[in-house]
Amino acid sequence: MSKDVPFHKRGDPWFDDGNIVLLPEDSSIAFKVHRDFLSRHSEVFKSMFELPQPTSDVEILNDCQVVRMYDLPLELSNLIKALYDGTGPLSHGQGVDDFLYTAGILRLSTKYFIARLRTQAIQHLVRTWSGTLRGHDEMIELAVKAPLVDDKSYPYVHPLHVLNLARSTNVQIIIPSIHYFLSLYPLTDLLNGDHPKLQIDHPSCPSSNISPQDLQAYTLMYQARIEMILDFVRHTCGERVATPACQNNATCVKVFVRTSSRLSRTWRIRTGPLHYMVQVSDEISEHQDVCGPCKRAFRQDVVTLREDIWRRLPSIIGLPSWEELNAIDLPKP
Repeated sequence: MSKDVPFHKRGDPWFDDGNIVLLPEDSSIAFKVHRDFLSRHSEVFKSMFELPQPTSDVEILNDCQVVRMYDLPLELSNLIKALYDGTGPLSHGQGVDDFLYTAGILRLSTKYFIARLRTQAIQHLVRTWSGTLRGHDEMIELAVKAPLVDDKSYPYVHPLHVLNLARSTNVQIIIPSIHYFLSLYPLTDLLNGDHPKLQIDHPSCPSSNISPQDLQAYTLMYQARIEMILDFVRHTCGERVATPACQNNATCVKVFVRTSSRLSRTWRIRTGPLHYMVQVSDEISEHQDVCGPCKRAFRQDVVTLREDIWRRLPSIIGLPSWEELNAIDLPKP
């Protein structure tokens, strides 16, 4: 026995030669696709289609068996098109629409165990929320230069949305970087959820609420970030001694002492220490009263300090090393 399903709006994609119809729950949109093609890309789809069918009440639409799906129509549409045509939008763009598309692809590719699309989505997120210090620096440089879009600064999406997407899809490689940037936001902003970047009304948008787990991680990163700045200002700058090759001992030391004093008065709660250190290093490099050997020694010390901070970033919130996180989320073929 079978029963015809009232005709629904043809979704995109709809293949006339398809042999199965996917029908999202509570939706008037249907997708006619190829059973074997989806099965080849997803063990979950394969198992779903191989389940024994009931002997009665089999739903039929356009002469094809109907499979009920519990996904958002837009996200299901994007997933199917990505399987057939590739993930076009993942190769460019950094705006809100791009993030929402990526979020849908990541959610469903995780749900249906489609490794290729999941990896591509993670790689796309990593381009912004990098697992390397170099990637972090490139993101900051782009943020400084990028124009406002709808009165929002680059990367145009709130790190809390990215964090909640990562948590819901068990992606860890981007979490340390996200928490570093999240710690630049006041806690009241996160608890109130009233930041403009959190006011996205879209079915694919992740939650705007911070979880107890991430509230703890936020606190740890916030405290660590403040300690990074104070340590840099007080010790790396303020307690600096002239290098053995110094050409002007007294003057060089005075410049670093004055710089430390000024920095201690001018840094802000929302200062990002990694970029802050680069700015101070550049300032010292251009200072006429600091000799060449002391400039080079200071720059190298800043490079070493930043690399050490970046290396320790995951451990601050209780995660494994960058190398381990990368091996988990982006394993080599």
